[in-house]
Amino acid sequence: MQQLFLIETILKLAAGLTLLLAPLATASLLGLPRPPSGYWPRLLGALLTGLAAALFIEMRLPGSKGIALAGLVAVNLVAAFTLAAQLLAGAGAVTRRGKLLSWLMVIALVVLALVEIAYA
Repeated sequence: MQQLFLIETILKLAAGLTLLLAPLATASLLGLPRPPSGYWPRLLGALLTGLAAALFIEMRLPGSKGIALAGLVAVNLVAAFTLAAQLLAGAGAVTRRGKLLSWLMVIALVVLALVEIAYA
């Protein structure tokens, strides 16, 4: 079972980091339709990277039966960091309302992660 978790962690991490670091080049290299911006591929990369981190954490906890609160903390923090980085780089939402909602999502994900840390 540990080997299966390790393989899944490596695959998710490789795909996630590739999409986070070079979303448009990855689409071109794989022959996929090139999106107009890297926003959504980067969010997918953040999700995959967060899941890989969660799997890694859960793999290390004795008696773990799946992604629990500790794993969710990793997913939420990676998603929040990616959203914030895109907003700060000017690659996120275009409208003022979109920026406000995106920042509210970043804050909500961080607060949720902190609450999960308190209960984990």
